Amino acid sequence: MSSGLVVSRRNRRTPYTDCVEALGVSGYSIVNHTLLPKSFERTVEEDYWHLKEHLQLWDVGCQRQVELRGPDAARLAQWMTPRDLRTMQAGQCYYAPLTDEHAGLVNDPVLIKRASDWFWFSIADSDVLLWAKGLALGMDLDVHVSEPDVWPLAVQGPRAEDLVASVFGNEIRSIRYFEFRQCAFAGRNLVVARSGYSKQGGFEIYLDDSTLGSALWDTLWQAGVDMQIAPGSPNLIERIEGGLLSYGNEMTRQNNPLEINLDRFCHLAGEVDYIGRTALEVIARQGPSRRMRGVLVDGPPCPPCAKPWPVTVGETQVGQITSAIWSPLFKKNVALSLIQKNHWDPGTQVTVHLPQGDQMNSTIVKLPFDPPR
Repeated sequence: MSSGLVVSRRNRRTPYTDCVEALGVSGYSIVNHTLLPKSFERTVEEDYWHLKEHLQLWDVGCQRQVELRGPDAARLAQWMTPRDLRTMQAGQCYYAPLTDEHAGLVNDPVLIKRASDWFWFSIADSDVLLWAKGLALGMDLDVHVSEPDVWPLAVQGPRAEDLVASVFGNEIRSIRYFEFRQCAFAGRNLVVARSGYSKQGGFEIYLDDSTLGSALWDTLWQAGVDMQIAPGSPNLIERIEGGLLSYGNEMTRQNNPLEINLDRFCHLAGEVDYIGRTALEVIARQGPSRRMRGVLVDGPPCPPCAKPWPVTVGETQVGQITSAIWSPLFKKNVALSLIQKNHWDPGTQVTVHLPQGDQMNSTIVKLPFDPPR
């Protein structure tokens, strides 16, 4: 494998790994103990423009599903998240941060409601399966918690709807954002949701039979040949510009949902109980001490942000950069950072300290980044 990654059963392949290898994958990351393709035979900037203009197929099987199924499934789902689930209907997808007893973020998954007693958490990179099983056992709930044989495949880009409609039928064009339908494929009924980890529009297809991975990939690929389809993965430039945060980079259990701007996904009126409610209500009353902001960093293209870079005002550190890259749209480096309260207003001037010692003039902006005029 060209990435040099030593693969074992602990680092799981997906049903699509053979397909991305055949198409020249050049690098992987590991998410949920599973391979995530990160690069192909293009630069990050070339990939960025292709994603914004055409069509990409992403192996995101690393978004493992934690399934709750049984009479107490809804009760457990609500206990795990501050998002109010009382009006959620089958066929909807909710972004649903998960919190611990201190309101620290355990994960920030998409919750998929299959039925009143059947939920999938499509998770970011942390062991939610064991967290959910522990809660279910400790509360003596009548619910089965498992990791089902379900592997998401993402279609992203401006032509995504045309491609998915060509394979699953024009009725998918009526699916609203963060909703799904079941669509027939090879004798299965697959969840097809209008969602995805980009701002370019697209769908995620939840394959529930791993033996059909190559068949699903090849069907979509062949249908997209005349649409300039290419293999891809979440693009760092596009996700930073769009204000899409990455669990493990921008936030961990050391962070609460309010400081990363997830206020609208947290019910704080008291009628809904969940883990960390008391702690989160205290934070809400006091106000968070920092907020996630965008940062425009002057200077030439920055190096990869392998470890956080200090952000200062004068001699005081007011934040740290967690993700950064050169933006061909802004002609500057774009970055993400939690910024202290007295310095988080858009327009605030700060200094970013790069690892080689350079100190770059920078500006705080709101998220997502406003396109330059």
